[in-house]
Formats: sequence, C-alpha cells, structure tokens
Amino acid sequence: MGSRADRNAFIRFPWRIYDNDPAWVPPLIIERKAFLDRKRHPFYRHGDAALFLARKNAEIVGRIMASDDPNYNALHQSNVGCFGLFECINNRDVATALFERAESWLREKERTEIMGPIDYSTNYVCGLLIDGFQFPPTILTAHNPPYYLDLIESCGFTKAKDWYAWWFADPAKAVAQLRRLGVRFKGRCPAIIRSANLRNLRDESRRLRQIYNQAWEKNWGFVPFTEAEIQFMTKELKPLLVPEFAWIAEIRDQPIGFTLCLPDINVVLRHLNGRLTRFGFPIGLIKLLFCKKRIRKGRLIALGVVEKYRRAGIAEMLVLRVMEETMVKRGITGELSMTLEDNFMINRFLEAIGAQRYKTYRIYRKSID
Repeated sequence: MGSRADRNAFIRFPWRIYDNDPAWVPPLIIERKAFLDRKRHPFYRHGDAALFLARKNAEIVGRIMASDDPNYNALHQSNVGCFGLFECINNRDVATALFERAESWLREKERTEIMGPIDYSTNYVCGLLIDGFQFPPTILTAHNPPYYLDLIESCGFTKAKDWYAWWFADPAKAVAQLRRLGVRFKGRCPAIIRSANLRNLRDESRRLRQIYNQAWEKNWGFVPFTEAEIQFMTKELKPLLVPEFAWIAEIRDQPIGFTLCLPDINVVLRHLNGRLTRFGFPIGLIKLLFCKKRIRKGRLIALGVVEKYRRAGIAEMLVLRVMEETMVKRGITGELSMTLEDNFMINRFLEAIGAQRYKTYRIYRKSID
C-alpha cells in the first residue's frame, strides 16, 4: 500500500469500527500520519513495516500492519515478526485474509513466528484489550471491540503474555500506606529524588533511556529504545509534560530510577474527532494546551529502578512522590499501566497500596513456519 489515498483510508478506517462505541477515543490524524511516516519515524532506521487494507465489494472492511524489528530478534535470539494496528469488521474470513497477508510478508523476511498486537515494538502501543471494555483508553493505550478476541484466536493465535492496567481511585489511601513504607526504608539508600528538568529535556531523556534500558532489560518482550526513538518520543510528548509528573532518583548524580506520569489528554481528544483544526483555526490545539493542567485524570506510564536498588525502597518513594505532588495536590485519579502478569513484585505492591486491576491486555503468538 503506497498511495496517499490508501494511507489516509488506513488511518480513517477505525471511525467505521467504533462508530457506536462510547468508550473509544479518536486518535489525532496528524499524529497517526507521523507515526506511519517512513521518512520521519525512527523505527524505520533499523526496522521495516508494511500496511495492508482488506476490501470487499470495493469497500474497506479491515486493515493490518506487519513489522519486522531486527533489534528485537538479535537481543532475544528469536525469529519473530509482529502484527499491529489491526482493525476488522466482525467477519472471520476478512480477519483470516488480513493475517495471511501479514504472515506472507513476514515469511518474505524469513521470519517463522508472528506476535501481536504490537505497533512496531513493545515500546509503543501494544496488546489486545480482553476485559474492561467499558472504560475509555488512557493516553497511549489500546482499545478494541470484544469480538477481536474471537477473530484472532480463530486464526490460530494463542496467548503469549498478559499485561495489567491498575486504577487508583483513592490516591490519598495509597499515600498513607507509602509513607509507612517510607519510614521503613529511610536511611537504607542515600538516593535523592528530584523532579525532571523540562528545560533541559534532551539530557533528561537520555537519563531516562539509560535507566529504562537497564531496568527493563530482563522483562518479557523488552527491546531497548534507540537514541533516535527516545528523542522522537520526547519531542512528541514534550507539549504534554508537566514538571511534577516526572521524577528521577539519583545517587551521586548517577540515575538509578524514574517514574513518568502524563495527563490523560484522551479526556480532551474524545471531543476533537481526530482534528486539531476547525474552519482553518487551531481550535483543538488551543483547547488541548489550555486543558493540559486542568485535566483531573492521569496515567503513570513508566516506573523503573535498576536491579541493584530494587529492594531499597526507590520504587516506593518514586510512586509516593507522584501520588503526593501529582495526584493528591491536584485532585487527580488515574491509571498505572502496563505491568506484566508475572511481575509478582510490582503487582503485589500495587495491590498492597490499594490499586485495583481493571483492565487486561493480551499479546498473541503463532508459528508461521
């Protein structure tokens, strides 16, 4: 699929699928174009991807992306490709045709397994929502109709891994419990926790990348952010960042942990219908920037501590700082996501401080030998 018209149709197709879904949040069309732009997106500096549309009687009835990440396969000594951006009418024949086309493309890359939904890699939106359909997606998370579960499994896919999303309905309760934990950890680790310096975002993003690539390296599905990818994502998220939403833990100026929270701009995007301009004026952009600090919903998007300091209370203190400065003081409720189903340490910790597991996302896999 190479024409501009086809690419625009690929981007616009979800509007048909979610026309009657009150939980769906339309993506920004300008952001989707940048995400799929082979010349702009840094994934294409080391990987490759292809987009496919399914038509029936000249009408578009489905779409899918196939992607190949050599960095992931080199790290994991695997031979897997991915599918993502899957949208389809409730028809098994259409779903089968889409997956067969994606699998064929990956075979041409000499891959023997397909995994997804993953948009490029696990550093981007991934996972099929399998419960919690009534809740709107938070920023940078997936949403889909319940029938996708049947379509994917009917095409021979089986579960690879589940991810959880957690909801903090009462941040004050979590703060009280975290403060008690803080007393226990006090003096155990000489770490300093500070807010991120948004005036020097380029250097800060390098610190976050350093921590991320160390803290997540043993996680299932991990692939390190490249320098180009972290700079691209920093540029994309910069307009949304608020100083009290990002915290870094350091020991003698050496970064050992961080947490990043974002205001859930999906609260605003739900009403923009994918466009930042109307009648030639940037009405949506003005509304988005105006509401950024007034949004009362957030997503704790990342929490990481290098392995050496994981039992020193650093994660607890980072979450406490987010809860105190971001949620309690601003009156924000929100989500922490996503955590692996077998990350028992973090999942038990979240349960202990009162978080409720309210969504599950699933990654599927299939042999295409």
